[in-house]
Amino acid sequence: MQKSKSPAPKNAYPNVSPSLVTRNIVKFVEPTGNVYESINIISKRARQISTGMKEELSERLSEFATAIDNLEEIHENREQIEISRTYEKMPKPSLIATEEFLDGKVYFRRPDAAEIAASAAAASNPTPPNS
Repeated sequence: MQKSKSPAPKNAYPNVSPSLVTRNIVKFVEPTGNVYESINIISKRARQISTGMKEELSERLSEFATAIDNLEEIHENREQIEISRTYEKMPKPSLIATEEFLDGKVYFRRPDAAEIAASAAAASNPTPPNS
């Protein structure tokens, strides 16, 4: 069975170094005034990036999915292996999110008091299901 050849995925984040970098904690505090709030924002952004990368990888690998796999197809599918290796070499979502946050590319907002009160009231008084 001949599969269509798709190009290897390009690194969408070429400016992000995949190596370990020591960070100045003051730079994390500047945008929010609180290091813990900054880390929370970065972690939420990293989850968004991770979900997107997983969806993209699953979509690309679904091209190779067949109902019946025989042993020869598993060993011969080098294109699938190359796609997987490319994604393994990409920078981790947490590193990408950190770079985006420090570069000011992440949008975040603080809810006002009315929004907090409304969400707390909704959580404490759930509406009963219609029966």
